[in-house]
This record gives sequence, structure tokens and C-alpha cells, in this order.
Amino acid sequence: MSSPTDMTEFATQTDVARNQDWVTRIEQIAAGDQTALAQFYDLTNRLAFGLILRILGDRSTAEEVLLDVYTQVWRQAGNYSRERGTPLAWLMTIARTRALDRLRSGRQESKRKESLEVVADAHSFEASPEETTVGNEHQRLVRRALASLPAEQRQIIELAYFSGLSHSEIAAHLGQPLGTVKTRMRLGMIKLKELLAPIMAGH
Repeated sequence: MSSPTDMTEFATQTDVARNQDWVTRIEQIAAGDQTALAQFYDLTNRLAFGLILRILGDRSTAEEVLLDVYTQVWRQAGNYSRERGTPLAWLMTIARTRALDRLRSGRQESKRKESLEVVADAHSFEASPEETTVGNEHQRLVRRALASLPAEQRQIIELAYFSGLSHSEIAAHLGQPLGTVKTRMRLGMIKLKELLAPIMAGH
């Protein structure tokens, strides 16, 4: 039977191995590897989401903030330094900061995400010629952003936003695990949010 000391040493070795694995993934993310981001998300999103949900107390808002967290991970992975702490501590600091920022902002109202069509067409209703030109440019940017996504992410986002299918319906339609659909959806939305930031800033 293992002694408490043996168990402690095993746990420590496990933590060290996990931290090294996550450091490697963060380095890969910093190099622009979306697969590494997907893997890091799968390994850590429940921990980050749990903290965000405890702070905000609203699942819908917490899901929005979780997307912000991994957008920041994608953008700032190159700034991570193991000397400042473990990958999990770094991630949870981002999660806590983003959640508190949302809490302080007072934007607690649940708000349905606008579909990409609404974002693209926001300025087209009874628009002036100048506004129509801007709307056409927005549509072009949305199409370009979608086209830049990996095919598996683009397909899921199009089924969700343009066909109105739920995650479960998409999983059944594509014959894919529900977890895979959710992960690809979130990763696609992280990339789209970054690509469409100019549109949303001017909306």
C-alpha cells in the first residue's frame, strides 16, 4: 500500500507534467496553432467557466466572458512567462479579471448574440448611399472572415447562425460528438470575434 509520502510525490510529479504540457500548448498557441488552442480549451475551460460563473452568477453572461477569456489567451499567449506562475494560475487570473470587469461594467443583462447576418446588414435598412456602401463592406468582411475559418468550424457556425440549429441538432446532423461541436463553435467564434472587431467597434 502506498504511503502518504508516495502519494504526495506522485501528485507533485503529475502536476509538474501537466504544467509542462500546458506550457508547451501555450507556446504553440503563441505561434498561431489553433489546434493547440482547441486542446488547451478542452483541458481548462471547465475550471475557467466555474470561476467566472461563481463571480457573475449568470450562465449566459459567463459563457460570453469565457469566450473573451480564450480570445485573450489566443492574443496574449506570447506574453506568458512560467516565472510568473503556472499556466493554470495565468489562465485563472485572466478569467477572474474578465469576470470582474464584466461585473463592474453593469452589463449583466442577458442579451442574445446577434447573428452574423444582422451584424452585416445592420446599416442596410433605409440606408443612405454612404451607409449602403458601408453595409456592403461589412458583408464582404463577414464573408471573408467566415472563409478564413477552418472548414469544420465554418460549417458548424453556418449551421447554427444561418440554419438556426442547436448544438445537439448540429451534432446529430454531422454525426459528431456534442463536445466536438461545442469546441469547434467556440474556437470559430473566438477567431470571428477577432476578425470582426472593426465592425463591432463601429456598430
